[in-house]
Amino acid sequence: MEVTWHGHSTWHITVGNTDLLIDPFFDNPKTDLSPEDLDTPDYVLLTHGHADHIGHADAFSGATLVAVPELASFAREELGFDDAVGGMGMNLGGTVECGDAFVTMHRADHTNGIETDYEYSAGPPAGFVISDTKPTQVADEESEAFYHAGDTGLMTEMRDVIGPFDHVFPMHYDTFPPIEVDTEEFVGEVAATGSDAEVHVLDGDETFDLSDGY
Repeated sequence: MEVTWHGHSTWHITVGNTDLLIDPFFDNPKTDLSPEDLDTPDYVLLTHGHADHIGHADAFSGATLVAVPELASFAREELGFDDAVGGMGMNLGGTVECGDAFVTMHRADHTNGIETDYEYSAGPPAGFVISDTKPTQVADEESEAFYHAGDTGLMTEMRDVIGPFDHVFPMHYDTFPPIEVDTEEFVGEVAATGSDAEVHVLDGDETFDLSDGY
């Protein structure tokens, strides 16, 4: 599994022959790309309706959408998407097979909303666990998985349900003044927990192959 960070919360995940793009938003200082520079992925995954997460989703409306039903409805009506998993989207706790990948939707503790001239419910915010095997049916050491937390606050499920982390990638920083951070402080905080996880501070548009670290 290859994961590429395009700045902010935008990730391109490749599992086998399947490409997934999460929260496409290219108006950030970490990427040199524009939406037109990327081929349309097989799937677009949206964690929630804030503008810095759905910003350029309409450029990839030819993909199959993965989102909660409320956000999927907005994407069909306003962003040009014709197809969503399950026809109307999926919901928290569910797992869908997306080509060579399995996508599990997990809750995220965050606000939500869509800033338009129309009244839309964005539904609950979410995160995604993307794996190359069906969850719970194969031993963890035989699988590769990537957890995109969305805009969640910390919660115990990150440790107790989703599982331990070998590799950690910071995201959603330095885009705007309120979220400018020193990533070395993050590295130190991870180490202070006693975790064995290795922190990778990726450059914008940099790719990491998870199979190299398992």
